[in-house]
Amino acid sequence: MTRRSLLAGGAGLLTGCATRRATLTPPLSRPALARVLVAKDRRIRTVVGLRPFRPSGFVVRAEKLDEKTLVHNYGHGGAGITLSWGTAQLAVEAAGPLGGRECAVLGCGVVGLSTARLLQLHGSAVTIYAKAMPPETTSNVAGGLWEPVSLFDHPRVTPEFRRQFAAASRTAWRRYQSLAGERYGVRWLPLYSLSNDQEYTAPAPDSPNSEVESLYPESRILSRGEHPFPVAHAHRRTTMLIEPAIYLNALIGDFHQAGGRIVIREFAAARDVATLRETLIFNCTGLGARELFDDRELTPIRGQLEFLLPQPEVDYCTVGGGIYMFPRHDGILLGGSWGRGESSLEPDPTITERILRDNATLFGGMRTR
Repeated sequence: MTRRSLLAGGAGLLTGCATRRATLTPPLSRPALARVLVAKDRRIRTVVGLRPFRPSGFVVRAEKLDEKTLVHNYGHGGAGITLSWGTAQLAVEAAGPLGGRECAVLGCGVVGLSTARLLQLHGSAVTIYAKAMPPETTSNVAGGLWEPVSLFDHPRVTPEFRRQFAAASRTAWRRYQSLAGERYGVRWLPLYSLSNDQEYTAPAPDSPNSEVESLYPESRILSRGEHPFPVAHAHRRTTMLIEPAIYLNALIGDFHQAGGRIVIREFAAARDVATLRETLIFNCTGLGARELFDDRELTPIRGQLEFLLPQPEVDYCTVGGGIYMFPRHDGILLGGSWGRGESSLEPDPTITERILRDNATLFGGMRTR
């Protein structure tokens, strides 16, 4: 079972130390995990965001816009943070020789910032044009786990997309490793995929996700005695958690330090983009590309997140049964909603109740010793 099926699943998630001659021997096979304290009076905020989803996957390609070159880089679904460095690399390659050209980047979310930074590293002078910048971007309300999810519909995948997806995943995976640490808010954590329905199975060979599976270290199925969760099946692997508030601020700092400029400007149509003085333009507008460049395949996937008071002792992530938990410095993030085609940014109390209830059941049933 892939993480995608775990996320979409509807199933609810519902030995002590051995003693010998007064010597306590803790079990070595099961790590001691702190329990997440789930309660309504610990909730500190609710946020709602819209993932820019395309059934056939993200778009990275170059085309002409009058006398200018326009390179698209958008449509990442729930994998914008995950794949940002990878698709930025594909976009720069699609642009052809840069030769120190002045470049424009449309959008100041994680994809736009990553593209802008990569262009700077190639010697280009870059201006970002955006209607909003962090913390008012979709990237700021992302979960931040390195895991490609809500990215494509399998029947729509083409061989070209699969090639791009594999290349982007490998590039991004390597890049984030170089950013691990407090400055960028990137850290390694174990991820537990949990289910009461079926044991974890690797993605099928014909799935693009099979290209990613081999990247994760320490991947293994756990026996019941090797984990503390009240579920029938558990799979553990190690991945990275990227904290958006810390990470995006660091990227903006790097961008400014390298001489970059941000201009607050909204474009109503492609003809407005064509008026920019830069001759090389990168479109990283996410959902905005639907109207700006008439991409009718783009559709929002609404996600709602609940945050609890931080718990520094929680040092693992969980996903499964339609819910997930990521421990961040700005709070314990609880999620589990995928409203495809929904665009309301108003919090839904019924979703709040379900996310809190199901997570309370999971963590309340944990064995702590």
